[in-house]
Parts: sequence; structure tokens; C-alpha cells
Amino acid sequence: MTAVLKPFDQMTPDDYAAIGLRCGLEIHQQLLTRRKLFCHCPSGHYASDYDAVILRHMRPTLSELGEYDGTALMEKKTKKNIYYRIQQDTVCTYDMDDTPPFFMDDEALDIAIEIALLLKLNMVDELHIARKQYLDGSIPTGFQRTTIVGVEGWIPYKDRKIRIIQLGLEEDSCREVSDVGHDRVYLTDRLGTPLVEPVTYPDMRTPQETAEVAEILRRLTRSTGKVRTGYGAGRQDVNVSVAGGTRIEIKGVPRISAIPRLVYSEAMRQCALLRIRDTLRERGITPETFQHHSHDVTGAVSRTQFVPIQAALNRGERVRCVVLKGFAGILKETTQTDTIFAKEFTDRVRVIACLTSLPNLIHSDAASEFLTGGTWQRLRKKTKARPEDALVIVWGSEDDVRCACAEITLRAHEATEGVPSDTRQALKNGTNGFERVLPGAERMYPDTDLPPLTITEERLENIRAWLPEPIWDREARYRGMGLPEEMVAVLGISPRANLFDRVVKDLKVDPLFAAVILVQTLKAFRRAGLDTDRLDDSDLWVIFEAHASGRLAREGVAGAIRRVFEINDLDEILAGLDATTITDGEVDDRVATALSGAETRSFKTIDAKHRHLMGTVMGSLRGRVAGRLLAEKFNTLLGIES
Repeated sequence: MTAVLKPFDQMTPDDYAAIGLRCGLEIHQQLLTRRKLFCHCPSGHYASDYDAVILRHMRPTLSELGEYDGTALMEKKTKKNIYYRIQQDTVCTYDMDDTPPFFMDDEALDIAIEIALLLKLNMVDELHIARKQYLDGSIPTGFQRTTIVGVEGWIPYKDRKIRIIQLGLEEDSCREVSDVGHDRVYLTDRLGTPLVEPVTYPDMRTPQETAEVAEILRRLTRSTGKVRTGYGAGRQDVNVSVAGGTRIEIKGVPRISAIPRLVYSEAMRQCALLRIRDTLRERGITPETFQHHSHDVTGAVSRTQFVPIQAALNRGERVRCVVLKGFAGILKETTQTDTIFAKEFTDRVRVIACLTSLPNLIHSDAASEFLTGGTWQRLRKKTKARPEDALVIVWGSEDDVRCACAEITLRAHEATEGVPSDTRQALKNGTNGFERVLPGAERMYPDTDLPPLTITEERLENIRAWLPEPIWDREARYRGMGLPEEMVAVLGISPRANLFDRVVKDLKVDPLFAAVILVQTLKAFRRAGLDTDRLDDSDLWVIFEAHASGRLAREGVAGAIRRVFEINDLDEILAGLDATTITDGEVDDRVATALSGAETRSFKTIDAKHRHLMGTVMGSLRGRVAGRLLAEKFNTLLGIES
């Protein structure tokens, strides 16, 4: 019998090894390009307003071998109306498949090659564009154009390597607005945005390792400074399996911090499904002996007080009952935290039969929660169900209810085999739900609109010449400089990292001081409402250069940067803060004046007096005189030991 997992916080690496947990990642990262991948529309322009709506219905197409993809056939069952909200500034006729694609955007390809080289991938000689079929409506053409840039690489992780299968370059899909009943609505502004997809082997063995590797990949792409940031710009698909189970893909995880709990929940689910399979086998129920039947029970429940069924009857809808022979008690088995096996049926009915109003079914394993005992007795009598059988009740339109019964039957049959191959949706509570059948190789076929594209050695060499330092090497170097971990984390992927390196290497500025300015000071300015993105590295370089040459005291650097937002004239700013224009005599005069003024006041301690004097003088000399030198002067005059 498959093991029952401990609570999440109590699981150890040995516990995960015992169930044979294996995890892989597919990272989708948008690229910071000016244009979309296969047209000339601007990339990164998002808006909720729209100028028109287009309605489409999706139909599956045959692969080159004359086969249909299982996911496409599943989507066909849903009979969805797909509505696209289009905004004229963000889409064109290419997006609607009314004109052929342009050649691939060179900027996007160069960024993809750069990331592929950082992943130590073997580069392909030619790019071949393929079409990946998507019948959920997320791409109006029904397919996504995609290509492979490199294969078989690796990244370092602790004391081992995580193998990378490949890096893909493809166009992003639409943003979903709503999905209710048979109507699904999308915004098309994101459509066609270039993104890369690094795919790892299933080399991670715990949920925590999976999240840590995802973070390395995120930081690697961010370190180039050529990817989009913000919510939705990077998304993770997590592949999970346990011994005896199968690969399950958890789609579109937006936050890396959510990965550990999601992996744990899927491992728990697969172990539970294997136990359910074993229980059914003990009852003599196998794929070959599985039995079921369904019945229209509209009349048998006509007097029910259960509100959802009562409302359905008032709308003239039908009620059907599926009898699962020998399944009594199975539907209440726990599969995920606070989740029972019956949700597997609920999800299928919601997604495929489009019965999206919940609850969309009830079952006899929780009989007292829904119908009276007398009603259940009438149902068992009408359907000739035995006590050891489970009953599942669904309601809706005739077509939808029949579709729902077929899906309930299919999912129950899959239970006799173990873990079905699904693509799962990440839920906010750390569990997951059915999204679609896991796609197969049949969904891919060559694109006939675009010729192969040769990747020349000259192009590769030009990109290698400007390749950034691998993020793990950069971060190790920053730690060697004595930077605290929180600064390493921010600076390692900061667009100002190259400026930091130049300031430290060429100007000999203290690394910690330079990091404080570029990380903490600029962050404080952003929080104060200043647009720090408009600060040119060249302006910051001039300010650091003035500090390194002695013209600008350490205390004046932040003030000089702050003044750029006010007058944007560096010459004037630096002239007003120039430390070389004040003489020692002037400093001594200011100190003497401050001491004289302090004689008329009383202070509790000598340290309090020292702080008052420093504040008085630095108020007028900040940036022109080093605070350390003033502090030493006052220490001497007040008799304080340094």
C-alpha cells in the first residue's frame, strides 16, 4: 500500500526519497523587446480597454501522422465560444491569422541566444519553427509558433548540476478575463510577446529544491537586464511524479514561493490516487472489470429541497445519476489537504461539461449533506444500485449533463489505473485542480509559413563577446567583497550591476558604500515617489567619480543624486557640493560658531552635545566635508576618546 504523507512541515528529504519524488521545471520568461516575435506590433503594452470583440470556435486538426492530440479532442467537447477583446494599438491581422507572419524578431532571438549560452546549451545550427496546437482559445490561430534554440545544458546547484533539456523561443498567449459556462473571454494585448522557455530534466528531489532551482533560473534571466519583470512576466510550470505515478504538469505558477506547497500537494495526490487504485483492486475492480451505468433521475428528485437542483428543475433542466459499481466510500478519500477524491469529478465536469456553477454535482459518499435519506433510497431503487455502489448526481442542460456523465465515467475508469496524465491548475491554497489532459507529441507540426533560419558562428561570437558573468559567479564575487546577502540578492540582478562593477574596479570606491547607494538609497528614492529609472548610469558615474576624486564627500553622494531630480544639471550640483572649495579655516570657523552657540544650552550628556554640534555644522556643510573628519574635531574639542 502506498505511504500516507506526513504534514508538509514534517516532511524530510528521506520521506520524499521514499515515495520516489521527481520534479522538473519549465520556466516561461517574457523578453524585453520593442516588438512582438512575429509581427511589428509593440511588445509590453497592456490595457484593459478594447476597440472590438471577435468570436471564434476552435476545431482540432490532424497531425502529420493523421492523429488528433488528446488535449485538442478534450477542448472540442467543451463547445466553447471564444471572445477576443482587441485593442488596435496592440494587435494586427497576423494575431488573428489573417496575414502570414513576419520573420522572427532579431532582438528577441539575440536575447534567447544569450540566455542559452548562459545555460551552457549546445546551440542548434538552424532554427525550425513549429506550430504547437492550443485549442483552449488562448491563441486565436489555434497554435503557437515556437522553436528550439539550444539543447543539453546545465546550471550549478549546491554540489551537483541540474540538467537543462532545451531552451525554446516562442510567442506568449492571451490574458484570460473570464471563463463561465460555454463562454471564455480573452484580452489580446499580451499575445505574441516573445518569451523563452528553459526546460529542466526531473533532477529535483524535494519541493524546496524545485523552488531553489526556479529561483536560480529566474535570477539568471534577470541578470541579463533583457527580460520583463512584474507579475505575470515570468511563470513556472512544475512537473511532478512519484514512484508508480506519472508526470503531472502544474501550469502557470506565478510565484516561486508557491512551488513547495504545490509540489507537496501533487505528491500527496498521486500517493492517494495509487492507494485508491489498490483499494479498488482489492475489491476486484480493474480497468477490465470496471462497471457503471447512468440514468435520468429528474422525476426522482422533483421534490428535493436542495437549492441547486431545485433551481435547475425550475429552468427546465435535467438531472442524471451515474452509478459506479463497487465505488462506495471511494469519493470521500482524501487526496490533497482539505480535498477529497470527489473533487476530481467536480473539476472534470466544470472544465469539460462547462457546468461552472458550484456545486455542480453531489454524491452518495456525503449523502446527508445534500439530499434526504428517502431521496437517496428512491435513487438507489430507480437505478438498481447496491449499497457498495457510489452514486453521482449532476444537473444542467441535456447536452451538458450527458457530457458530464461521460466525464465522470471516464475519470472513475482512470481511477482503476492510478494517476491519469493531466495538466493541473495551481490554486491559491497550495492545492491544484484539473485544467486539461496532458498534451502529447501530436500537438506539434512544422510551420509552413517560415523557412529555417541559420544561426551563424559570427552571430554567436558577437553575443559571446558581450555575455554577462554567470549569476552564480557574480554573486560569489559580491560575497567575497563583503556585501551582505540581502544586497547580493538585489545587486546580482540589478540593471546597475555593471555600473557597480565599474565604480568599484575603476574608481576604487568602497564596495559596500557603492552598493548602499545603488541598492538602498535608490530604493528609498523610489518609495518617495521619484522615478529612479530615468537616472542615467552616466550621471551616477559622474557623481561617484566626483566622490572618488575628493570633490564630493561620502555624505554628499546621496544628496547629489537627489538634486538631479530637481535641477538636472550635474555641473551646478557638484559645484554647490564641491569639497575642494572650502578651506580648513572655514571649517574651523563653523566649528567655533557651533561651539559658541552650544554654550547657552544644557545637555544631559556629552554625547548629546556632540550630536547637536554635528547636526548644526553638517546642516550647512553636508557633502562638502566628510562627517568622519568633523566628528574627530568635535571629539578632540570635547575631550571624547575616539
